[in-house]
Amino acid sequence: MAVIYNRVALIGLGLIASSMAHAMRWKGLAGEIVGHAQSEASRATALEIGICDRVFATAAEAVQGADLVVLCVPVGAMEAIASEIAPHLAPGATVTDVGSVKQAVIDAVAPHIPAGVHFIPGHPLAGTEHSGPRSGFATLFVNRWWLLTPMPEGDEAATARLRSLLEGMGANVDLMDAPHHDLVLAVVSHTPHLIAYTMVGVADHLRRVSQSEVIKYSASGFRDFTRIAASDPVMWRDVFLTNREATLDILGRFTEELFVLQRAIRMGDGPQLQEYFTRTRAIRRGIIEAGQDTAAADFGRGTPPPPAADASVDPKA
Repeated sequence: MAVIYNRVALIGLGLIASSMAHAMRWKGLAGEIVGHAQSEASRATALEIGICDRVFATAAEAVQGADLVVLCVPVGAMEAIASEIAPHLAPGATVTDVGSVKQAVIDAVAPHIPAGVHFIPGHPLAGTEHSGPRSGFATLFVNRWWLLTPMPEGDEAATARLRSLLEGMGANVDLMDAPHHDLVLAVVSHTPHLIAYTMVGVADHLRRVSQSEVIKYSASGFRDFTRIAASDPVMWRDVFLTNREATLDILGRFTEELFVLQRAIRMGDGPQLQEYFTRTRAIRRGIIEAGQDTAAADFGRGTPPPPAADASVDPKA
């Protein structure tokens, strides 16, 4: 594929940024990839494994001359980064992000974006429980959704260009407004993570069963909860603080559903339980049919999918 951006600056060098770098190199989508991370160790690793051509100690240095800047930092750090890089952004450049909350990112970043620079908030619905520059792989975004929430006054050509990059990395791209995004993500991501953290916390506090037994006898359900709960605690702290209203709305609905099931169990209402589980199982089947997972049991999720046969770059290089 043809080069879409001459220089891409990745601000933050964790799972998403490193996977973007691998994917862009794999498909030849970027002329040069530069990066910034607060940690000197992360900067050294990024150079060692080749996800960046150059790395910088400051975000301001990294964005200079870049025609695409990707903010890959926790939502709570977005405003400080936006303020730092604003005077150094090239005219005509595009700034996007990968935060899983959109309205809070818009509120934090948009006021700092200078005239002539395109701000297109985004969110890849892809990830693993791993973090750091070594955790990325080129196929992370293949057949996964990448949501964009363009600003009302945004430039359509800039959005189309960014969309071409994301689709070039294998992602499915959709557009929606920020409030709707935050509500949808509260359902499909934020509340499930909160429930996972809670269930693992319950097990931790259940003194009638030793911790070693909880670990030793973990069945598939609890094992998947622990996988989800292994996600970056800083990122999830910021998600819940910045998407508070939508998460609390969905959490309230979840509590109501839980009361329905509690009553059915208490009353011995087998038909209601079976009907409920049959109806909800259809959602899982829909996810598989949509290509967002497979029916194969893989509770560890430890092995990333292999790159396509035409890959010219090792995605784990």
